[in-house]
Amino acid sequence: MTQANSQASSILRDATKAIAITLTAATLHLTGCAGVTQDASLYRALGGEQGIARLVDRFVEEISYSEDIAPFFADTDPDRFREKLSEQLCNISGGPCEYTGDSMRDSHAGMSISEADFNKTVDLLINAMDKEGVPYPTQNRLLKRLAPMRKDIIYL
Repeated sequence: MTQANSQASSILRDATKAIAITLTAATLHLTGCAGVTQDASLYRALGGEQGIARLVDRFVEEISYSEDIAPFFADTDPDRFREKLSEQLCNISGGPCEYTGDSMRDSHAGMSISEADFNKTVDLLINAMDKEGVPYPTQNRLLKRLAPMRKDIIYL
């Protein structure tokens, strides 16, 4: 690479960083002014607070019907679970909620959740979304945001 190309590449990297920092700052400023987190479109697509509450209720119902998964929730306070899961889905979907529950790692420590158990629970969530009429593209957007939590749930 020539010195001129190297300089041009360095200038381009610096300019890209400056643009990214500016956009991030502008987004944070606008988000703070609006009082909601960045990109609330998924939150709206899920039906907002009421839609998420219905989805969580349906998911709890799906769990209760599962002989494989229900035992993992035997010692769980159902009202607290509903409240914290609603907060979490609201927050992760870009809604105006703050998640105040335990970390996924702390919540699932010692439960020995296998990959099969995890996948079955995801299937139950998908069943709940289907029954609530959540469109597939919206389901995929939510699952994409939840997927990084997998590492904090299985085999702990």
